[in-house]
Amino acid sequence: MRFVHSGDLHIGKMVNGFSMIEDQRHILRQICEISHEEKADALILAGDIYDRAIPPAEAVTLFNDFLTEMVKEGILVFIISGNHDSPERIGFADEILKDKGIHIAGVYKDRLKQVKVTDAYGEVTFVLMPFVKPAAAGAKNSGEAVGNMLSKGYGRQREGKETGERKVLVAHYFVTDHGKEPELSDGETTIHVGGLDNVEISLLDGFDYVALGHIHKPQRIGKGQAYYAGAPLAYSFSEAGQEKVVNLVDLGENGVVSVRRIPLKPLHEMRKIKGKLQDLIQPEVVAAAAFGDYIKAELTDEEELIDPIGTLRGVYPNVMQIVLTKNEKRDDMDYTSRLKETKKSIPRLFKDFYEMIRGEELDGERMKAVEEAAREAEAMGI
Repeated sequence: MRFVHSGDLHIGKMVNGFSMIEDQRHILRQICEISHEEKADALILAGDIYDRAIPPAEAVTLFNDFLTEMVKEGILVFIISGNHDSPERIGFADEILKDKGIHIAGVYKDRLKQVKVTDAYGEVTFVLMPFVKPAAAGAKNSGEAVGNMLSKGYGRQREGKETGERKVLVAHYFVTDHGKEPELSDGETTIHVGGLDNVEISLLDGFDYVALGHIHKPQRIGKGQAYYAGAPLAYSFSEAGQEKVVNLVDLGENGVVSVRRIPLKPLHEMRKIKGKLQDLIQPEVVAAAAFGDYIKAELTDEEELIDPIGTLRGVYPNVMQIVLTKNEKRDDMDYTSRLKETKKSIPRLFKDFYEMIRGEELDGERMKAVEEAAREAEAMGI
């Protein structure tokens, strides 16, 4: 049995005001091609299919087109809902679609869905565990919820192992290894309060392979065969330079034979550049990398800049974000306490605000202009 493992597609996501739909179309086409070229029997999508519970129409259309191609290729697809998804929307028409080889676990219905597939060595059972809030599984935290769901026929004991049965779990949780957390990126919005979201890897014993979703960086959890394939695209600049992959898994007679990462090539790379504005727009600098990359520019200029993002977009059309380093807060100055002081004049409040934002004192000429504006405003009763 050979299958491709991916997840965290976040179809329909916007990044810094840019729609990622064409980037996602490009990467889904690659996933389909890899599945075909590697002669995969199945594709696993481990949750967060969409970026939000009510996805835009173009996102639903894109995913529909992708699944249609997978059906044409004769490749089984296993899908679970993630914490970003609406379980009911993901699970729509699941009973009808299973006849086409698309197996979906959107809503948890008291027992985990399992699908048995036969290969040359016998049966492989795919156990689909959608993201479930603890209360829906009769639990106080995610670890207890996972334990409750697995206890209903999928315990730690390798039942059926003696007869050659192999099991693959598909899950979407924050999995830890003896308390050690997976590596995160700034693009992930998961909030962990007191470990309530943590699921210890030991709870997932008894499976030949655990296909995890929820974390965007590809990584192995623990010493067994539990993996996050990661998101197929970078969704924040903290992921710039990070290779995105799908996992290609070969399951033999006695379990996993190999797990191979196959790199994905994005339509646009995410890239950071830093320097003075005039230096960054020099032709030789611009030509040093791909023209259409998504750019975060850190500008080190000390003087005032007029429309820096417009200037940058003249040569880098996909500038997503600029940072003026001179505006960064100074570590040795505490402006927050100043702004909390009461009974300050408008000019003084503006002066403190200016220093907090700009990291420099307001000069006399600008201060005079502020004082005059304040007097005019007071005279007009504003």
